Amino acid sequence: MEILEIKNCTKRFGGLVAVKGLSLSLNQGDLYGLIGPNGAGKTTVFNLITGVYRVDEGTIELEGRNLRGLKPSGIASLGMSRTFQNIRLFQSMTVLENVKLASHLRKKQGLIDAVLRTSRLKKEEAEIENRTLELLRVFGLEKRADELAGNLPYGSQRRLEIARALATNPKVLLLDEPAAGMNPQESMELIERIRWIRDHFQITILLVEHNMNVVMGVCERIQVIDYGETIAIGSPKEIQDNPKVIEAYLGGA
Repeated sequence: MEILEIKNCTKRFGGLVAVKGLSLSLNQGDLYGLIGPNGAGKTTVFNLITGVYRVDEGTIELEGRNLRGLKPSGIASLGMSRTFQNIRLFQSMTVLENVKLASHLRKKQGLIDAVLRTSRLKKEEAEIENRTLELLRVFGLEKRADELAGNLPYGSQRRLEIARALATNPKVLLLDEPAAGMNPQESMELIERIRWIRDHFQITILLVEHNMNVVMGVCERIQVIDYGETIAIGSPKEIQDNPKVIEAYLGGA
């Protein structure tokens, strides 16, 4: 079942065309990679999907709903979540607080419940607490729950950012350079963790990544863009053997 579809999207910044006529389609449960040389437009695509930028032409649909014109918060509430190339944790908040804060996107109880401290609110808060602790256990962060996020080692901050993104209970998870700054062992562990996340949470994952070992090791299909346009789509093996990819991506590395 198709869950995310980008149709002929174009984004301009003045005279620069960052994304040109791009189409991309993800089915439920896909583990899909989006790669290309520096400046190819990959992060711009993520910003278009999540509403940070507005498309100039084309449409973006989540489960058939057009996202054009929606604010990032509205798109997130529909089931879209992301991490960032540059970590954007709340550095002065604890590990636990970072994940709990994201969980409140799905909070159902309102102001009256908060003022009166109703049983419904207490039940929901307990559910958020339990889910938060579960996510921290999944990412090996439960023993650091009370530490400030800014004090964590880099690799742990990367894991925390993914945990926070999952706390919103997304249908589609966008991972922007999740292996950045990781050593080879951490990168291999990340491959297994991403597969597990897809299977355990039954979500769709779109991955932007420069580490080719991670891309080829985890993605089932890969789309390559260059100067904002698609130049190849295929399996990891097909992408590795594609002359256009070798010329544009590997040749430009």
